[in-house]
Amino acid sequence: MDWGDGSTESITVGGQTAELHPTHTYTAPGPRSISVTVTNTANLSSTAGLTVNVLDTTTGNVTVDIGAEVVPVNLTVTGVEAERVSATITAPQASLGTANLRAQDLKSSYTLELVPRGNGTWGGTLSLPVGDEYSVQPRAITGGQVREGQSRSFTVTPEGAAPSFPFGGDTAPTCSAATVTNIGVVQGSGATSPLVGQTVTVRGVVTGDFQAGLGGFFIQEIAPDGDPATSDGLFVYTGTTPRQVQEGDVVQLGGTVREYRGSSDKQPGTATQLDALTTFEKCSGTQVVKPVTLSFPLNTLDQLEQYEDMLVTIPQELTVTDNYGYGRYGELGLSSGGRLFNPTNGNVPGETNAAQALRRIVLNDGSNVQNPANLPYLNAANTRRTGDTVQNLTGVLRYANDTFKIEPTVTPQFNDANPRLAAPKPVGGRLRVAGANVLNYFTTFGGSTDRGANNAYEFERQQAKIVSTLLGLNADVISLMEIQNNGGAALENLVAALNKEAGAGTYAAVKTGKLGTDAITVAILYKPASVTPVGSFLTDTAAINDRPPVAQTFRENGTGEVFSVIANHFKSKGSCPASGDTDQGQGCWNQKRVAQAQELLNFVQTVQTAAGDPDVLLLGDLNAYGDEDPIRTLVGGGFESLNKRIPAEDRYSYQFGGQFGYLDHALASAALSGQVTGITEWHVNSDEPTFLDYNVEYKNNPNCTSSSCTTPDLYQPDAFRSSDHDPVLVGLNLKSDTPPNTTPRLSLTPTSAEITTTAGSPAVTRTFTTSAQNLSGDLTITVTPQNGAPALASAPATVPSGQPFEVTITAPQGTAPGTYTYEVKVSGGDLSSTATLTVTVQAPVTPTQPGGDLYFSEYVEGSSNNKALELYNPTGQAVNLGDYTVELYANGATAPTNTVTLSGTLAAGSTLVIVNASAVQALKDKGQLQSNVTNFNGDDALLLKKNGTVIDAFGQVGFDPGTAWTSGSVTTLDRTLRRKANVTAGDPNGSDAFDPAAEWDVFPIDTFDGLGSR
Repeated sequence: MDWGDGSTESITVGGQTAELHPTHTYTAPGPRSISVTVTNTANLSSTAGLTVNVLDTTTGNVTVDIGAEVVPVNLTVTGVEAERVSATITAPQASLGTANLRAQDLKSSYTLELVPRGNGTWGGTLSLPVGDEYSVQPRAITGGQVREGQSRSFTVTPEGAAPSFPFGGDTAPTCSAATVTNIGVVQGSGATSPLVGQTVTVRGVVTGDFQAGLGGFFIQEIAPDGDPATSDGLFVYTGTTPRQVQEGDVVQLGGTVREYRGSSDKQPGTATQLDALTTFEKCSGTQVVKPVTLSFPLNTLDQLEQYEDMLVTIPQELTVTDNYGYGRYGELGLSSGGRLFNPTNGNVPGETNAAQALRRIVLNDGSNVQNPANLPYLNAANTRRTGDTVQNLTGVLRYANDTFKIEPTVTPQFNDANPRLAAPKPVGGRLRVAGANVLNYFTTFGGSTDRGANNAYEFERQQAKIVSTLLGLNADVISLMEIQNNGGAALENLVAALNKEAGAGTYAAVKTGKLGTDAITVAILYKPASVTPVGSFLTDTAAINDRPPVAQTFRENGTGEVFSVIANHFKSKGSCPASGDTDQGQGCWNQKRVAQAQELLNFVQTVQTAAGDPDVLLLGDLNAYGDEDPIRTLVGGGFESLNKRIPAEDRYSYQFGGQFGYLDHALASAALSGQVTGITEWHVNSDEPTFLDYNVEYKNNPNCTSSSCTTPDLYQPDAFRSSDHDPVLVGLNLKSDTPPNTTPRLSLTPTSAEITTTAGSPAVTRTFTTSAQNLSGDLTITVTPQNGAPALASAPATVPSGQPFEVTITAPQGTAPGTYTYEVKVSGGDLSSTATLTVTVQAPVTPTQPGGDLYFSEYVEGSSNNKALELYNPTGQAVNLGDYTVELYANGATAPTNTVTLSGTLAAGSTLVIVNASAVQALKDKGQLQSNVTNFNGDDALLLKKNGTVIDAFGQVGFDPGTAWTSGSVTTLDRTLRRKANVTAGDPNGSDAFDPAAEWDVFPIDTFDGLGSR
């Protein structure tokens, strides 16, 4: 005690509480601060005090609370055999309220690692406050498997405590005697089981009962084999003979090991399972399996194979990035690190499809049933939007339908991280201009060219959604795509429906009649109260346009300012041709879309001249993502891509394959750009699951005529899922402009400035694109050899202004090997533009004398599944292909992961091209054989064998280089490699280091024009 006048004293007391009445005599008056510090046997201290004003003498009472007294507790758990036993000791909240536990006191919860005492007994000691009631939850751990015992409780007394409890709860299983095969052995370390077709007996803990939905249940090994490469889980198929099991049951069963592959699967992967059960026993006891923690992105795509059919958990946040099949299959595509954007959209610099694949996982609904009647994961608004998130996903990891899926054992808890917006984000400005794809708004049904609603009932539903969307935009001018091209009938129908809701005369249409020959067209709506059309509409009937654009100039009623809107719909990425304008990374018909963009720039000049004003806004579905060639062409022609103003995470209007991007564009001319006040994409469609649309197929609706009508019909007459594209909205504050620039311009750009060919081989081509403005008439083309180069290059004499053309290179037999340059020139009026084409001619391959053998002559490792191999016969005579096999060794494997045995005969000097069955059609057309041996990546090895003997190798068997075999600038990732002309025999050593630069020439990704001609 400190009496505040320089004097102190110490007093010893006993017991949990004590009351003292100390006295002190002061010798002088004045204020004094008295403090009392109490320290207990656990060295915990507490201080209290008061202040007295000494007049004469006084006696003060001080109460000090030092917290609860602590005593040792000796805990014992009996009856459990395990590698480790721990106990979680927790004080209930009700007890805590009276225990006076403070910051300096003991915690309210502990995890105590117990010490083995022998004979299944475990113990540990902990000091706890007297008077508190604690619960004990014991856990036994063996080989990563966790069993929970029965929870008990005890109260700490002043004399201490020594609670002793039997483990209880989960108990060690007791099964009938049998020769049991470890599940890890059944699974094996590869993609398929080494015991396929064999009958085995296994023992495991039931981790998930999905017999009602998947026709089976999952079990996990009780005693894991310790091999991280082998899965400890297994799917047990019961089919129409379900078994009575529940999670935690220990079962022993016999059956046949199978590898299952669905009839609609496209990839070679299979799922290991046990079926045709011969024995089934539910053993005594239960166990709890601790899930394996997974983290995304994965290191490799095959990383999940080692966890197939095991209980897993993913603590991190995952984002819904694919809900296209949600209504049909009850599954959602998830990704780590947010939603996935198409790499050519420009949201994430350097993003690749391969990197995105490592971020993906699918959440299923525990069922194979299509069109499920009860959709899981819906929120209160009866939707599950992309952009929503989920954490702590726990379930069984299953392989099905070419991918790994989580079958949840714990109900996922979603966060509505991307809620619906009832209206678009603000864009400012006096005028609002929108672009909207109305997804086949057809007023006729059942005809051969009809694409929209199947009947009047569906159309009524469709119309309600479209009207809700367009009115929600509240735009003064609206550019429409995908409205029926029936002379204006569909357009007038839509105008009438809009005005019925918004009031007579609110909207009017720019009347164009039928345009072009396609079943759909573009159109323009406007509010007469806001703007007035200036002159007639304009269109461009150039043959390059699949759907002619429509332009209309408007005058703002309030200011008299003028601007023009052009509605566009470029060629789609689908319906790929067999050859020519195929998918080279930006979808099919990219060259045509570039040509359409060039023609649009020409049309813009016509519109500006007619309007006498340079303010032009391009709107429409250009079927090109933000960083693709057609958009670059328009930007290069003087337009600003307004969509780029939108934050990257919000810059999308379309979902395809779980990837997002914007096909729906708004581009402003240089004169208009500074008058744009804002832009937004209203995400009413791309984020929504498709089953919310107007269609009744597969839905629980009386008008459904499908084979299955079970999906819940959650249709609402609102804007959400009115189309598959999001509308774009632009704000404008118009001001006076300077006249348009009518200076003629001309440019020429090659798709590639280099090309390689072989003397005597078929002709090869390079495409050149022209960009011409303020020029009329065709352009003249000349190709001139430089520095004495032979006349190998030719081109058409003329080309329409703004159109692409091809330069053909023909190197006849006898052409001297070397590198030659050619000037390619286009001229129009007084302007010209040139480009240089470099041609490398290789010497033809001289067939070896009889006695040589087949070898790899070309290797294609292209985008996605664009994979191919070319074999060449240099022997001078036909060979029997039945003697040959090609083997793939993936990811450093020492045994083949895929093999193909050849057949037939290969003539002397001929090639055999093996292609991937999922390659683009143009590549498949090059092949004579489709095989899974082409399922390689840039880091895999290949062997060509004759009667079991290696005669050629690509890569090094048994070694994984990471992502590619490299040497200097030569890489096997995303490249085409051709055997050098001076290589006439294979490399029979597949185990030595591989140097791709030694024998191979490298070409850009998806180059396969040389396949079939060594």
